[in-house]
Amino acid sequence: MTPRERRLREQAQRGRLILTTAREMAEAEGWDSVTTRRLAERIEYSQPVLYQHFKNKDAIVHAVALEGFAELAAELRAARLGAGDPHAALDAVARTYLDFAARGPVLYQAMLTLDVGLEHAGSDTPQPLLDTFAEIRDAVGPVAGERDPEVLAEVLWSAWHGLATLSWGRRLRPGPAQERLAALTGLVTGPVRQRS
Repeated sequence: MTPRERRLREQAQRGRLILTTAREMAEAEGWDSVTTRRLAERIEYSQPVLYQHFKNKDAIVHAVALEGFAELAAELRAARLGAGDPHAALDAVARTYLDFAARGPVLYQAMLTLDVGLEHAGSDTPQPLLDTFAEIRDAVGPVAGERDPEVLAEVLWSAWHGLATLSWGRRLRPGPAQERLAALTGLVTGPVRQRS
């Protein structure tokens, strides 16, 4: 290994450590507790070393959010492809989405509620966001009938986000989560009609 390759590998390891530690700190104490000073202390690097990797805290949260979207897209893909039929695939994707949000509310917050400069519908939307939306759209497409699958995917994503945030905010009754998903899917997709 050349000295340059070693430096690049060490730099990548430091960047990975920064993101992992920031995520752990946020999960333990919330994003407000994650500061560049506290993060530098925790990883035992100086703040200037941290700034060599990330411009500021927002850049760190942005990177964590992108990782979260990559993880979510992979889980949605596995759920969609593992289902037996189109309706089961949409149901599996919906359950996976809400399970992901419930399992990691702090990560989900970084991805979808904090303003970290992620454009969801811009010309420079990062690939992990595009991949996440594509999985939702691909689950909706086979049951969309004559309706626009992108519009239905946007509506479902919006509604799932609402269910996720209302659930962890304890604004909804804890029991009927599956019934809510089934009702939502039925309302949005309606009767199945084949597209020509």
